[in-house]
Amino acid sequence: MNVEEFLEHKPLYYSEIDYTRMPRVYAKVAHAFGDPCVIHIIGTNGKGTTGRFLATALSNMGYDVGHYTSPHIVDFKERIWRNKESISTQELEEIHQKLFSLLEQKDRDSLSYFEYTTLLAMLYYKSCDFVVLEAGLGGEHDATAVFSNELTLVTPIAFDHEAFLGTSIEEIAATKLRAVQHNAILSKQLHREVYSVAQEIAQSKGFDLFCVEDLLQEEDLQKIQVVAKTQELTPYMQDNLSLAIAALHLLEKNYSVENFKDAKLFGRFTQIKERIFIDVGHNPLAAYSLRKTLKEQSVVLIYNSYSDKDYTQVLEILKPVVKKVEIIAIEDQRIVQKEKLQKVLQELGINYKDFNTANFIQNYEQSKEIYLVFGSFSVVEAFLKRTQDA
Repeated sequence: MNVEEFLEHKPLYYSEIDYTRMPRVYAKVAHAFGDPCVIHIIGTNGKGTTGRFLATALSNMGYDVGHYTSPHIVDFKERIWRNKESISTQELEEIHQKLFSLLEQKDRDSLSYFEYTTLLAMLYYKSCDFVVLEAGLGGEHDATAVFSNELTLVTPIAFDHEAFLGTSIEEIAATKLRAVQHNAILSKQLHREVYSVAQEIAQSKGFDLFCVEDLLQEEDLQKIQVVAKTQELTPYMQDNLSLAIAALHLLEKNYSVENFKDAKLFGRFTQIKERIFIDVGHNPLAAYSLRKTLKEQSVVLIYNSYSDKDYTQVLEILKPVVKKVEIIAIEDQRIVQKEKLQKVLQELGINYKDFNTANFIQNYEQSKEIYLVFGSFSVVEAFLKRTQDA
């Protein structure tokens, strides 16, 4: 069975997760994996861009570097990046066959989609010098947490996936931060509680904890501004770049501005055409970052949301910069009922209508509207597929 057929039989999402499965299965096959230096990235937002900044810099320094990120926007192979290129179809199939033969049938069948693809990536990365390994849902019980790592980077922690991670910032932060093994660097945090939780866990587990600002010098701040200007980085991307540079300091790697060439990650406030921006964010923290980025600009928001996301708060945060909303239909049972989304928009006093591809193309060509496509990876994927095929 090839990789595409095999993964099609794996559910993408689960209402319950067996946290014992991945450690149990990995223990049986750990001998087949290499020993690269792993940098683990946990947090709520910014994991992908932070990881891509760090992985690109290390790759441009001449190291063999893998970056595992999720989910993908259009093509699964986006998840498994190595030295500035996604894994090829042939390489993916070869590594799948190796892993398939390595695992017992009962383990192959029981592993979740994310667990299996994490093993795929790490087997592909076994000979790398560095692996930048992005957690999926959480931290402590995430599939990525079974691998030994040298350093953990903690991006901003906020509310998300409360059903699995906890209903308070303290609970969510603790669930994520208990994944730290040795050293950890905290990025700038919106919630002060994260700092106190991090200090408590660092003391109890005996790991070294650093704050990003403590590791950056004036020279670093100047370099960050140069990269930000040349790559047109938003404020939140500059924060993610800062975290990546702090990691380079702890890894004792000298870097230059040129090391970050072509380091932006597609889908993170990416301008795909004049006046069209896409962003795969989906929670209030992402909305807040976008509002800061947009400042006084007014946009047409092409939007939809999963039912378990706080779409009410997201829309409330974005309201000052949104002229109107166009609801893009998504074929996914997890998407919020259209009537519920419409009710929220009505209560907030935001004009809305259904997204129509033909009308969008006509309006884009005839108007000077700025469009922001936002709400999830699925929203961005649906928009790209419909507009590219039109």
